[in-house]
Amino acid sequence: MIYADNAATTKMSEAAVQTMISVARDCYGNPSSLYSLGQRARETLEESRKIIAGVIGAEPNEILFTSGGSEADNQAILSAAATGRKNGKMHIVSSAFEHHAVLHTLEKLKKEGFTITLLDVHENGIVHPDEVEAAIRDDTCLVSVMYANNEIGTIQPIREIGAICRKHGVLFHTDAVQAVGHIPIDVKADQVDFLAASAHKFHGPKGVGFLYARKGVRLTNLIEGGAQENGKRAGTENVPGIAAMATALKEAAGQMEQRAAVLRDKRDRLIQGLEQIPHSALNGDAANRLPGNINFCFEGIEGESLLLLLDDKGIQASSGSACTSGSLDPSHVLLAIGRVHDVAHGSLRLSIEAELTDDEINYTIRSVKEVVEYLRSFSPIWRELESGKKPHIL
Repeated sequence: MIYADNAATTKMSEAAVQTMISVARDCYGNPSSLYSLGQRARETLEESRKIIAGVIGAEPNEILFTSGGSEADNQAILSAAATGRKNGKMHIVSSAFEHHAVLHTLEKLKKEGFTITLLDVHENGIVHPDEVEAAIRDDTCLVSVMYANNEIGTIQPIREIGAICRKHGVLFHTDAVQAVGHIPIDVKADQVDFLAASAHKFHGPKGVGFLYARKGVRLTNLIEGGAQENGKRAGTENVPGIAAMATALKEAAGQMEQRAAVLRDKRDRLIQGLEQIPHSALNGDAANRLPGNINFCFEGIEGESLLLLLDDKGIQASSGSACTSGSLDPSHVLLAIGRVHDVAHGSLRLSIEAELTDDEINYTIRSVKEVVEYLRSFSPIWRELESGKKPHIL
């Protein structure tokens, strides 16, 4: 089997698995308890916080543990909105291809009276910093731009956007779920106020993540109850999951440079191979993208069929279209970069790991070519394109 859907979730690293087992077995006390077993759990919790903070250039007291990236995104955005409302500032700037954890939260705020500006991301999938600055108004309370896109992998100019936001005194949130553990991040140099991350995207466990909230920014609680996480997130902390997340992130950070170089080489070879398929196109900037992300559109086919047939060939991948939700709508990300509906439906995302072998790269390229040719052979849309009844777009 070739697993090429690491942007959806990653396999836990062996070190993270062992940490999780060890902490669950030997450090099961409640970290809020005063007795020794509880205090051992507290020490594990705080050591994990220190490790995570160190990787992203934060202070330990700026790290808040959550159930994952979606919760962290929600808390950051709703906190900034609450501060904005108090100050009479109810305008938020974001981009058209954010994760739904951001976009749906913005929709909620829109119903509550906030004005939302969604910036264009252009054909290469990059937000322009000058357009961010032009969109900021006197009543802007937040800018939210993801660090790297979850579908097409494009890396955004976060440091430039952060400097613009700081200059204008506007809070800046970034959904860094796809970036943390894969590319270097320094929250101080990037001048971000909120950053969201999720452990299962960098070989940690599911159901645990963290929110970086710069010291001095106000947080609104999503969960009320106990005084855990400095009173900002009630509920007994998932100490085994948090410890495993810290182990996974420390491991990822230590291998980052070497793995990224290997991944970029494998990524580019896959891109070069898939580009040989007629009427196909890479989605997003060719160079300014995550090391392991490849996203293509193929004219004349449906992404869902492509995925199922690749699965039969032992290749696990994903499509830009929302097939898992039962919706026939194409990816909002692909629409945002200008792909028309018919083309956006025929998309494929491969998100690979460094362990992918040369033989697996060649097999993947060959398999995608075979499946695309097979699907086109009985596609009425493809027949119309080839006969000239409709013009080719790609």
